[in-house]
Amino acid sequence: MTIDKNKQATLADPLEPEQIAAYLRENPDFFINHQDLLGDMTLPHETGAAVSLVERQVSILRERNMDMRHRLSKLLDNARENDKLFDKTKRLLLSLLECQDFGDIIDALYYSFDKEFHIDATSLILFGNPDKIPSSQARVVPLAQAREFVGPLIKNNRAICGVIPKEEIEFLFFEHAKRVASVAAVPLVHGSAFGVLAIGTKIRIIIVPVWAPCFWVISQKC
Repeated sequence: MTIDKNKQATLADPLEPEQIAAYLRENPDFFINHQDLLGDMTLPHETGAAVSLVERQVSILRERNMDMRHRLSKLLDNARENDKLFDKTKRLLLSLLECQDFGDIIDALYYSFDKEFHIDATSLILFGNPDKIPSSQARVVPLAQAREFVGPLIKNNRAICGVIPKEEIEFLFFEHAKRVASVAAVPLVHGSAFGVLAIGTKIRIIIVPVWAPCFWVISQKC
């Protein structure tokens, strides 16, 4: 049996095992010219009930090779995600640096977290008198009220990440609290605390805040 070498096989018209066997008989040097295929083939070494050391060694090497391929693929996927994350963070920082006033900063933050990072919930709370602070997407509350709910966050002046009490979630996210399970929040300080910026996700996980570098810019712009 011969195979028409000018006809290219396709998945829609697969070769029969008999055709493959016939082709290999007619081309005994095929694997000499395509030795890379041997690593993807299963070639048992018949030794009865015993297992050939060579066969075992080849099997182990093949498993290690597959494991290394999976690890390399995972590393490449992580690298691509990190590149995307870096680009988003860079665009956010540049947009913050271009802001002319605090209102521009608030709009830039909400736009980036919503459209770029696809955050489930974003909350910017400012401390002060609502009648004296210009209207914006930020929520304005008295400092005393903020201390009642997130006092340790303000006092310690450190970011928090993870699952927090329901009362704190409700204070931080207000009408969006029901869709928040985990939180990353940081106090905004310029001499003294003037607000809190928080993001929330529907999943109960430990959040690593990707936006931490932004807060230095915010504090410098205020």
